[in-house]
Amino acid sequence: MSKPVRPYRNLKINGSKSPIVNRLMIGTATTGLVRMEWVNGRYGQIIPTNWSNIQIVQFMNPYIPLGYSVADAQNLIVKKAIEDDVEWLLLIEHDNVLPPDALVKFNKYILEEKVPVVSGLYYTKTVPPEPLVYRGRGTSYYDKFKLGDLVWCDGVPTGTLLIHMGILRKMWEESPEYKAGDTITRRVFETPCRSWFDPQAMQYNSATGTSDLEWCTRVMKEGFFAKAGWSKYEGKKYPFLVDTNIFVKHIDQDGKVYPDYAYQIMARQKHD
Repeated sequence: MSKPVRPYRNLKINGSKSPIVNRLMIGTATTGLVRMEWVNGRYGQIIPTNWSNIQIVQFMNPYIPLGYSVADAQNLIVKKAIEDDVEWLLLIEHDNVLPPDALVKFNKYILEEKVPVVSGLYYTKTVPPEPLVYRGRGTSYYDKFKLGDLVWCDGVPTGTLLIHMGILRKMWEESPEYKAGDTITRRVFETPCRSWFDPQAMQYNSATGTSDLEWCTRVMKEGFFAKAGWSKYEGKKYPFLVDTNIFVKHIDQDGKVYPDYAYQIMARQKHD
């Protein structure tokens, strides 16, 4: 595999004399309402040694776009990550409660630089909950794995997702500009919503979905692994990795967690 080697450039924040290493940006798309469990999971993380950890808190700052659709918020986050020339982007959505060692486990992938896209494992907010792990489109979810497995697939969610910025930079270059609120950004992520008339079949068709699977499909179809220097993954049937050791809880505004504890026990017993 040949990847472009980019030197780490030091950045300075707000005129500070202390430089930081532009290794990782954490972006959160949010409506503004989060549970205490999420706050504890996000800010109670075990921090890896020699970790450059910066927290910027200001109302509606570019790191936490507030009041946008998910795709628009993601595109604003990508814009900021490119402007700051970071190496990796970690998307953490506001209803994903991280395990305490999530950053330590993601840091391993950052240091090794062998896998360009890594997702944590989490489930839908439904009863029964379904794993957000996909192989194919229109084939429902994939659940032929045990907790602790590394699962390769062709569709991952963006709730807890680590992406190498080389891929996002190439996508940015080939994405059209548009305006999200008052900010001009580019449509790297898009929520599909299309309708068309098929004159041969004499019928109307529509296609809707979520920005995460649309993004995964675009990366594969438009050859962005090869364009970004990750040629090893180009053409692979299942190029995205779900690390089930990063087991994320999905939580709603009432504090209900998916999957609940009883379901987790049943799932472990099923796979033991």
